[in-house]
Amino acid sequence: MRNFISQRVASVPPSGIRRFFDIAATMPNVISLGIGEPDFVTPAPILNEGIASLQRGETAYTSNSGMIELRRALSAHLARLYGVEYDPETELLITVGVSEAMYLALTAIVDPGDEVIVPQPCFVSYAPEVVFAGGVAVPLPTRVEHEFQVTGEEIAARITPRTKAILIGYPNNPTGAVMSRARLMEIAHLAEQHDLVVISDEIYDRLVYGVSHVCFAALPGMQARTILLGGFSKDYAMTGWRIGYAAAPAELLAAMRKVHQYTIMSAPTTGQHAALAALQEGEEHVQRMVAEYDRRRKLIVSGCNALGLDCFEPRGAFYAFPSVARTGMSDEAFAERLLLEEQVAVVPGSAFGAGGAGYVRMAYAQSYEKIEQALERIHRFMRRHG
Repeated sequence: MRNFISQRVASVPPSGIRRFFDIAATMPNVISLGIGEPDFVTPAPILNEGIASLQRGETAYTSNSGMIELRRALSAHLARLYGVEYDPETELLITVGVSEAMYLALTAIVDPGDEVIVPQPCFVSYAPEVVFAGGVAVPLPTRVEHEFQVTGEEIAARITPRTKAILIGYPNNPTGAVMSRARLMEIAHLAEQHDLVVISDEIYDRLVYGVSHVCFAALPGMQARTILLGGFSKDYAMTGWRIGYAAAPAELLAAMRKVHQYTIMSAPTTGQHAALAALQEGEEHVQRMVAEYDRRRKLIVSGCNALGLDCFEPRGAFYAFPSVARTGMSDEAFAERLLLEEQVAVVPGSAFGAGGAGYVRMAYAQSYEKIEQALERIHRFMRRHG
């Protein structure tokens, strides 16, 4: 029998994160700093509205684009936060998490052989999704000297006649980096100069510490060439509800909606009701979670630095990205030995692409007390290994 697997799919290796999670799942007493998921339960008003929607019998499909009430509330939310106006009828689409929104964006714009510039380290799905859409992912490593922000000069060096889009994700997973307005303006100028689309994944937009998040679509002239991706999973502790969104010019969004119609139909109805409650009643809970993440952030960064794991200060999301260079180990060896010897799970930075080698990702989505225990275990590990 011939091999029926497509070359596009076969060419993409399995996720570099999964192996460590699979090992950790078989071990007792593991403290996981690996998973990028809030440890908070979905806030009560949001949870209760999801339950109430089920009790009201609201279990049918919604519009392909999502509930109009949710799209209107989302439009008002983006206008209030960032001053960017989207028509809820034609420029907003509710998706099954940001993962689906990313798939739709790339499928809608990429033709075979088109190049998409992907600054890395980045979320593990970015480059594979470009490949699955038939495109060519062009990796661009970022560096700690620039606080893991990508520069316009670095992007310009990778633009070719085949370049179709730039895919950015800030606040960044795995580094916790936040892009400055000046750096984003460099990207904006290049997008305009070379007639490119910018896909901006801003799922962590509310989780920033001591800085302001800059929405890429709100930059001068950029709304017309930006596909803005966001969602409720991280900001509102709603990962399992699977509700994200895409905001884009009507023509681009219509193409994405077409793929969504044939692939998904509509996002989960219960999740959409809960998301509407999040926009209406969730703000105080977001602020409370941000304050607690900030407390954990300070603990894990100072703890890593004290242990010789040099860590620049992350200003967004809930990840620290310390260097393991002083140990003399590779990031994969460090992560595996730490897991086996001390039952602390972290993720090798190389799993997130170019520029990640020599670092590990530590998520501070665990409780403060768990992070303290993890740091004690890492201290023992570091003393044993010099």
